[in-house]
Amino acid sequence: MRRSADFKPSLWHNKYIQSLTSADVTERDAKRLDELKEEVARMINEETVVVDDKLELIDALQQLGIDYHFEKEIKHALDSIFSKFDDIRMETKDNAYIIALLFRLLRGHGFRVSQDIFDQFKDEKGSFKSNLSDQIKSLLSLYEASYMAVEGEDTLIETQNFTIQHLNNFLSNSSHDSHNLRDYVANALEQPLHWRMERLHTRWFIDVYQKEEKMRPLLLEFAKLDFNVVQNTYKSELKEVSRWWSNLGLWEKLPFSRDRLAENYLWSVGWAFEPKYSTFRLAQTKANSLITAIDDVYDVYGFLDELELFTETVDRWDALDIKKLPAYMRLCCLALFNTTNYTAYETMREKGFNILPFLKRAWTDLCKAYLVEAKWYNKNYIPTLEEYLQNGWLSISGHVILSYAYCLVPDLTQHDLDLFQNYPEIMQWSSMLLRLYNDLGTSKPEHQRGDVAKSIHCCMHHEGITEAAARERIKELIYDCLKKLNRARRVDSTFNKNFVDIAMNLPRTTHSFYIHGDGYGSPEGETKDRIISLLIEPVQI
Repeated sequence: MRRSADFKPSLWHNKYIQSLTSADVTERDAKRLDELKEEVARMINEETVVVDDKLELIDALQQLGIDYHFEKEIKHALDSIFSKFDDIRMETKDNAYIIALLFRLLRGHGFRVSQDIFDQFKDEKGSFKSNLSDQIKSLLSLYEASYMAVEGEDTLIETQNFTIQHLNNFLSNSSHDSHNLRDYVANALEQPLHWRMERLHTRWFIDVYQKEEKMRPLLLEFAKLDFNVVQNTYKSELKEVSRWWSNLGLWEKLPFSRDRLAENYLWSVGWAFEPKYSTFRLAQTKANSLITAIDDVYDVYGFLDELELFTETVDRWDALDIKKLPAYMRLCCLALFNTTNYTAYETMREKGFNILPFLKRAWTDLCKAYLVEAKWYNKNYIPTLEEYLQNGWLSISGHVILSYAYCLVPDLTQHDLDLFQNYPEIMQWSSMLLRLYNDLGTSKPEHQRGDVAKSIHCCMHHEGITEAAARERIKELIYDCLKKLNRARRVDSTFNKNFVDIAMNLPRTTHSFYIHGDGYGSPEGETKDRIISLLIEPVQI
């Protein structure tokens, strides 16, 4: 007997999506954006600006989501700052706020900066100085910097523990009446900046930034105008992929599967929000939709013998082989082949590169990983955590997403493709985080449906621990993986920077989807609100 997961229908129908209107961006607005861009560029390039102000400017540009306009200017500014690093460190040695901001920005842009920079804030016993405990702005800056840690950086771990304790004390003390600062602290403790989905944070930050005492009106105006211009691009892209999905008709033929087109597009925005990634977002949204359909075929509907045939067919990548499949699988398989082949064709037409072997490899490995889990399910087998994760970082589809990212970045070269013979380390840790975040958010509903055991239940079964203890174990693994991802970002620096940025954004976006439950399978709450705020409703100017 075939199973049914009873997924809820889509909240976003094609007719509604096609009715979306773009925010009015007049010729005057476009001219103003150009003027603002020139003025901000001058601010970044101004040599006489003190380091503190330059660092705060760059930080504000990043959090407002407009730093992508000034990549060269920011790189030049940070190169200059790094060249004077020792002098700056001495000049600001008593300013924990600036030292931590300096560390976070430099590390975030790939500069090698030692954790030893924070030793100056410790006493002779090696503990952080007590006078820091009530310097909330400094604590917050230190807290955010601590999440740039890699394995073995004990000082950063100590920094994190110290700041979390005192920031929580600040929140619990009702005598504090700085509402804006409380908002910053509460938001950071829920999700540190380094873990946060960039576009989601930008939308939040625009609102809180305008309340700041040191708010720069010019930056705020630029951020609001730019947000609406970029959102117009999103609406156009969402309409295009919605037409594709509606015309494909796969969701009608696979009623057991999740229909999540708008959510799939939101994922792609989370991974790569800048306008230059339009080609990636369009192709990736299509891939996301197919991943979901195929996942539900393996997890919910297909019989094991059918799944083995489907896996073999994908491995051979020959449309003639689909005649062996049951009817519902033929349509799914042909949709996969046609959509993927078209993406590869467009890349070859525009750039002359053949990316099909890399996309085919990713899809084949995904289906093989799905099949492993299907066999476990049919045998009622519960793997060890190690065994589960060895397969799980592939079955969560992160390698498919990042294979598309690798092959569809705007500045792809043949040298990049020559390097892509195996899945790099950064791809593996990014995918592992996708797996673990997903398990935390979806394990309860999936366990209730009787799906294959996920990491939490593997821990419970083999280690004899409670669900609460297993969840804590997975959270510890997540933190370890984040440190490994930070390291891999440095080790894999030979890879295309745009690809590396997307690899970092994959777990950030995943965290936002699953932080309060299954925001993808049941998107009627926070996920719906996020689609509205990021894709539909413009910022009020």
